[in-house]
Amino acid sequence: MTDMTTDFGRPPKPRRSALPYLLLVPAAVALAVALGYPLVRQVVLSFQDFGLAQQFGKPPEWVGTDNYRELITDPYLWRVTLRSLVFCFVNAAATMAIGVGLALLMRHMSRWVRLLLQTGLLLAWAMPVVASLTVWQWLFDTQYGVVNYVLTELGFDYEGHSWLLQPLSFFFVATVIVVWMSVPFVAFTVYAALTQVPEELMEAAEIDGAGGWGRLRNIVLPTIRPVLLVVALLQVIWDLRVFTQIYILQQAGGSTRDTNLLGTYIYRLGIGGGKFGMAAAVAVFMLVLTVVLTAPYVRSMLKQEGED
Repeated sequence: MTDMTTDFGRPPKPRRSALPYLLLVPAAVALAVALGYPLVRQVVLSFQDFGLAQQFGKPPEWVGTDNYRELITDPYLWRVTLRSLVFCFVNAAATMAIGVGLALLMRHMSRWVRLLLQTGLLLAWAMPVVASLTVWQWLFDTQYGVVNYVLTELGFDYEGHSWLLQPLSFFFVATVIVVWMSVPFVAFTVYAALTQVPEELMEAAEIDGAGGWGRLRNIVLPTIRPVLLVVALLQVIWDLRVFTQIYILQQAGGSTRDTNLLGTYIYRLGIGGGKFGMAAAVAVFMLVLTVVLTAPYVRSMLKQEGED
């Protein structure tokens, strides 16, 4: 009988097939074209003076790092960046807290109450952004808004109050809208993760005398921690890139300069001001900022996966 072992007594390593890698080539090429080209084009554009003249055929002028130097020395960019970071973290924290809370409550609801809540969350999540913003603008309308009417009826002096005129109340309205649109995703995702927590483990902890908070802290949260990390990561990315809600509220009466976030600032530099090179430089800056903010989450997820 032929000896199939090597000289060292170990079986030979199986030959690796190139077929799986060949099957990945079409998807990799499509991904590189769809994502790689716009990214490279944007980086190149950030080193050029590209304005309205270039839109009509004039060759762009290479300016090197001038766009970046001008932006870094512009105090307004840092105000917008700080404003964007505060808005991002406040919205992400509020969304996670409310979403996780609703997911925990759904575990203890009756079937029909849970289905009713899930239907409401699904409708809120599926509603088009522009349509939902139209409703929210009506709710906070200065003269005919329901919010002003209710607060006035409760004895507060909110008759004719303009929510979008002052930056603080503007961002309060924006936060309410962004959180309202984001909570369903967090609630559904976390609830799905909670259904995978072993009931036997929960019952054993209860028999051992662990209270509700103890079971939540020592069993539930560690079990769903990978899901919480992924959801938190996505929320930080989405809330940093928020654009539509801020732009539409600005169009409805908000002060543009005092309420710009990085997304609307890039839009107004490029489309509004014709400074496409500068807008590309801010977009690259925003990309780097996103990587820096999400790096701890990614590192934590990789560490968690390594421990498993």
